[in-house]
Amino acid sequence: MTMGHVAVIDIGKTNAKLALVRLSDLSEIAVVTRPNTVLPGPPYPHFDVDGHWEFILEGLSRFHVEFGIDAITVTTHGASGALIAADGSLAAPILDYEHTGPDDSAKAYDAIRPPFSETGSPRLSMGLNLGAQLHWQFATDPGLRERVAHVVTYPQFWAHKLSGVLATDVTSLGCHTDIWKPYESQFSSLPMALGIAGKIAPPRKPGDLLGPVTSDVARRTGLPPKTPVYCGIHDSNASLLSHLVARKPPFSVVSTGTWVIAMAVGRKPVTLDPRRDTLVNVNAFGDAVPSARFMGGREHDLVLDGSAVGADSAEMLQVLSQRCMLLPAVVPETGPFAGTRARWVGEEPPLGSGARTAAVGFYLALVTFHCLELIGHEGPVIVEGPFAKNLAYLMMLGAASHSPIIPTASATGTSEGAALLVAQDDSPRYRAPALPVPDTRMSEALSSYASAWNDSLAKA
Repeated sequence: MTMGHVAVIDIGKTNAKLALVRLSDLSEIAVVTRPNTVLPGPPYPHFDVDGHWEFILEGLSRFHVEFGIDAITVTTHGASGALIAADGSLAAPILDYEHTGPDDSAKAYDAIRPPFSETGSPRLSMGLNLGAQLHWQFATDPGLRERVAHVVTYPQFWAHKLSGVLATDVTSLGCHTDIWKPYESQFSSLPMALGIAGKIAPPRKPGDLLGPVTSDVARRTGLPPKTPVYCGIHDSNASLLSHLVARKPPFSVVSTGTWVIAMAVGRKPVTLDPRRDTLVNVNAFGDAVPSARFMGGREHDLVLDGSAVGADSAEMLQVLSQRCMLLPAVVPETGPFAGTRARWVGEEPPLGSGARTAAVGFYLALVTFHCLELIGHEGPVIVEGPFAKNLAYLMMLGAASHSPIIPTASATGTSEGAALLVAQDDSPRYRAPALPVPDTRMSEALSSYASAWNDSLAKA
């Protein structure tokens, strides 16, 4: 069957999105979004899945009328799963992973969680380890474990609502859950310890066809009853997929959004340090991918406070020459500099200025470079997502890494990557051009600033 248009449910931590992707050139021809607002509870902060579902159904209906939909797939943020009751409903709301509740039972959880050497999953705060979420939910709701018939990862929660088929996917299982052994492609010891070993839905590859839409979905959207639904994928691995099928290693992909996640393909050998927020992701083909991350998008928004303006060359050179530097970490709970507190070196640029935008871009690039170093990066660096349009970020990343920087044109690579799950063999083999090398004056200023930033970091 020839596929033309793929509808992608793309749920990030900040926004929920429905995109229609044209497979011939991986372009988004229609997009609708809504905020991924967290509901306060009771029983705890949780995602607005009912609101998202109505938004998804309405968008599918509209897209099908206007363009036609040939298939549906899903990509979502990680660190989330759904507990499904026997009747197919949620046995409990889907916990917001930024809720601090799981920290209350950290000691008991640490006693049963597998080591990093087994899972490639660092111990994270709040609910960033899915296993910690489940442990806390079962501890605080004694009847919950019995009410749960199935456990699915978050992309497959939506795939289940669309198709009625239960599944998990290897990329979501491999996203610092503590539940998966990425080098052995099997469950860790944790599901047994949690008492859910027989309840986790079968692991599938993200590109597996689950089945057609349910009759209810077909009725509510006008989609043909045979419209196929594919398993779905963790969003950072969706960004990675288009490059896995189009490019030879070594290279790295930096997926930007609320999280900045660096993933090295064909890397040089390194020993990952879980204390620096490194981890092992699992790509769409089931292979282990050394990764590192920090909350770069969140940091960008916090420091600029909604007043981001463009920075021209003169403003960038001003920041570089005056050594206005932001040191990590703006969000101190995660990333390679977790536990440190952000501070300015030199004069802090005012809000609403291009100088502040430039300084923040330089900061984010230098933290990204440290992430790349931790995972053994080699080759070009492909930048996906919002930071692909941030010139200060791109130039500093190139200067610090001494690597070609290849920004992608789309606002986010996740939807396009998820669409490729439908027809990887027919995917376009496009190559975005590398960022032009800055002139000598700018290059020297960027390199000098990067060295000074590292020196200031060492003295902090």
